[in-house]
Amino acid sequence: MMIIDSGYVDVMGSKIYYQVAGNKEGKPLLMLHGGLGSMHELTPIQQGLGQDFMLINVDLRGHGQSPLGHFPLSYQRYQQDVEAVLRHLAIDRYAVFGFSDGGIVGYRLAAQQPNQVSHLITLGAQWRYHENDPGMQLLASLTADFWRTRFAHDVALYERLNPQPHFTKLVDAVKQAWFDSTGSGYPGQQVTQIQCPTLVIRGDSDFIFSLAEAVALKAKITNCHLANLPLATHGAHQEHPDLVGMMVQRFLSRSNKSLGRAA
Repeated sequence: MMIIDSGYVDVMGSKIYYQVAGNKEGKPLLMLHGGLGSMHELTPIQQGLGQDFMLINVDLRGHGQSPLGHFPLSYQRYQQDVEAVLRHLAIDRYAVFGFSDGGIVGYRLAAQQPNQVSHLITLGAQWRYHENDPGMQLLASLTADFWRTRFAHDVALYERLNPQPHFTKLVDAVKQAWFDSTGSGYPGQQVTQIQCPTLVIRGDSDFIFSLAEAVALKAKITNCHLANLPLATHGAHQEHPDLVGMMVQRFLSRSNKSLGRAA
């Protein structure tokens, strides 16, 4: 897929890496990856989407090619970084696809910037903090050693690409974001402010984002659709890229709302 533009944007003590690819005349689609991942994890679903959309990929702070810097991580911090990239690219209206942590950032963007987010699609993305949620308890037990063993290729890629790699430090910082119960964390009741068409996707065997939480979220958003994918876990976009890519494509093509570029 053709890369249109790439580079860094200086934001609050870090340099946030972005890459624009696909159809340069297409409508902007912001692609946000999950925690401890990078923009590369979304590659499986982008080949088809790149024919029609201008794909804006961002490596969240500390991930991929974006240095961690010295500020604590939070969903609010991720959001501010993404907004800085969009300003740099003069994008003022766009759709969002966000996986896991990227989806949580997507909820915040759609709730707080209703005139800018035209469509929201999330995959495996929790929307509120519950200390006793089994998914949160599982995340609490996660260690850098476990991740290195389970996702050796992803960690090797991070250590090769990141300008200041320190994976253990990154894991600790990301876990701070996961367990942030303040206003800089999960959107919670702010999701009721989301006005754009929304598609919430989860794998039926997702161990982090439960079906009960997905159903509760659907009831909070006025124009919301829920897709529960059989034979899929948390990373359904990697397990079933053709299916997830098709769902994203069809959802976005159903609306006649336009996306635009700032003058």
